[in-house]
Amino acid sequence: MSEPRIVAREPMVMDLEPGSYWWCACGRSAKHPFCDGSHKDLGIQPVRFEVTGKRTVALCQCKATGKPPFCDGSHAALHGS
Repeated sequence: MSEPRIVAREPMVMDLEPGSYWWCACGRSAKHPFCDGSHKDLGIQPVRFEVTGKRTVALCQCKATGKPPFCDGSHAALHGS
């Protein structure tokens, strides 16, 4: 299995409409933070999540979160932050 690629050392804060989303867990998507299928053959699967009402979310970009797809502050402990 490949290691996920760190996209950024801070979350992506964005407003989302209600619906289903696929969060990129590999860090290789051209549509980050959403999956575009780039994980194929990496052994890393995207994470599906639901938004039930319009809301602001902080999506992890460092791929170290313990609560995917949401940021839990794990980026603060990464080297080079």
